[in-house]
Amino acid sequence: MLKFIRNIVEKSVFGVCSKASEQMGIRKTRVRLYFIYITFIAMGSPIILYVFVAFWMNVKKYIRKGHSWVYD
Repeated sequence: MLKFIRNIVEKSVFGVCSKASEQMGIRKTRVRLYFIYITFIAMGSPIILYVFVAFWMNVKKYIRKGHSWVYD
């Protein structure tokens, strides 16, 4: 049951931490844990960076596929 919930959450979030973990060669759980710690220490400001990176990843995906996301 716990794995099922984890899979749903991982598919529904943007995938910023998993992409960063692939780039750095670190486990996903370790990157997510560091992100949570940094968010608490910096009083929530890394969430803005997270949303920006998620938006940029989405735009980059549309550019690579050649979609015209202006008219969607």
